Amino acid sequence: MTRPTADRMLREAAARLDRRRFLTVTSAAAALAFSVDLPTAHAAGTDIAPRAVGADPFTLGVASGDATSEAVVLWTRLAPRPLEPGAGLPPTGFVTVGWEIARDERFRRVERRGTARAHAEFAYAVHVDADGLDAGREYWYRFTLGPWTSPTGRTRTLPPRGRKTDSTRIALVSCQAYEDGYFTAYRHLAGEDVDAVFHVGDYIYEYAVDAAGGDRKYTDRTLAPHFNHETTTLEDYRLRYGLYKNDPDLQAAHAAHPWYVTWDDHEVENNYAAAVPEKNQDPAPFVARRAAAYRAYWENQPLRMPQPRGTDLTLYRRVHFGRLAQFDILDTRQYRDDQANGDGWQYPTPDSQATGRTLMGATQERWFADGLRHSKATWNVVPQQVVFSRRKNTTAERSKLSMDAWDGYPAARERFLTAVDQAGVENLVLLTGDVHVAYALDVKRDFDDPNSRTVGVEFVGTSISSDGDGEQRPSNWATLMAANPHLKFYDGRRGYTVLTLDRHRARADYRVVSHITRPGGTLSTAASFVTEAGNPGIRPV
Repeated sequence: MTRPTADRMLREAAARLDRRRFLTVTSAAAALAFSVDLPTAHAAGTDIAPRAVGADPFTLGVASGDATSEAVVLWTRLAPRPLEPGAGLPPTGFVTVGWEIARDERFRRVERRGTARAHAEFAYAVHVDADGLDAGREYWYRFTLGPWTSPTGRTRTLPPRGRKTDSTRIALVSCQAYEDGYFTAYRHLAGEDVDAVFHVGDYIYEYAVDAAGGDRKYTDRTLAPHFNHETTTLEDYRLRYGLYKNDPDLQAAHAAHPWYVTWDDHEVENNYAAAVPEKNQDPAPFVARRAAAYRAYWENQPLRMPQPRGTDLTLYRRVHFGRLAQFDILDTRQYRDDQANGDGWQYPTPDSQATGRTLMGATQERWFADGLRHSKATWNVVPQQVVFSRRKNTTAERSKLSMDAWDGYPAARERFLTAVDQAGVENLVLLTGDVHVAYALDVKRDFDDPNSRTVGVEFVGTSISSDGDGEQRPSNWATLMAANPHLKFYDGRRGYTVLTLDRHRARADYRVVSHITRPGGTLSTAASFVTEAGNPGIRPV
């Protein structure tokens, strides 16, 4: 059978969305869902000449991601006017874009080059799966269209899966509300010496952004009124990505490192659960909203095919850094049961503790357990969204817990830990986002027993900008530290986390920025912790 071309796969994916192929709702709900703003799929359409583009189309920068030992996805999206509906390009047709990837920054030793079609159906996004590359080395890449050349990006392939690898360094990031402040942390991250960036959710926020840019407090420009409402349609989500990706600090971090991305809730709507919206309204309009949000997410990230199928996009996947580390990237949002007890912080009840409740879904749970059983890596690293470890918010014996985190799904957490036990995994590291603060926690086999054995560690990264500047010791710092003896560190400032892995230990360095509600924040390291291979538990450096 002839393998379909990338161009054909793109057009077929657009057509699938418009044929209302929803798997998680009834046919009536799906029909209603497609009465809202989703595009009509076209055939190949008209080849748009570069001169018709009219202005620099590379305003959103470049990115790379999902690297393997021999390939990496290269991304850009054409948008001469990124903050306008349609981004300044025709509503139909395609543009042919050139790309090249080289061994040197001046492109004297070009490894691969080619062309790719950027289709109107996918907001003129370009996803190139550049393969045939050497393992474990740096590359530089760029795109061209007519007289315009994109910024140059730097990327890196992974070492071969079976090779002994001495060390690797990665960055953990999450939660970047545009209206809450500047992406200063990304400017600093662009200068870090890391092999990859793992983004574990809340890349955009759905909330309204006022004309002044929220806490960014623009004095030299204003934003258009179409940003000042919550995102619900495909055009809304595309515009929101245009706003975020127009940020120079975010562009710098993408251009400097390959990224592995997964989502949480705000890429669609706060605290949604599978096909259930936050407020438990009529689910039919939410189905269309989720489909639009998932499609816009894929359009704007360096993700490999396949693309969204209606309301579904498979994001959980496995990455091997030689024999040193296996990264199992989870999706704890798309397949979860609805939050129990009305969501928020609540006392546990039989509903929240029901044995059948899931955060990952049965298929992903099986995939995860199977991957652990076959792992030969020194470190099993799990980038995922919401806090895994127990978090009591009082020192009382009975305390409220977060129903949106793993505390609201204790049976699912038990199945996760059982899979770790059965696989004989000794060096478990969870990487988490969501809560806009930094934690370092010991993962206990039984959180009801403080003396239970430690089976791994959890490094929770703070936000890039969400919740503004923050503070070193939030108001509940003393209570949380006293109520949770497995919690070893808690800091409420903005920043990111650098994780260094070698054969003997894993080290987490918590980077924090002095302020983000005005430009110019400086970077420092708030704390550093290690866990030793074969001896789980967090220890300060």
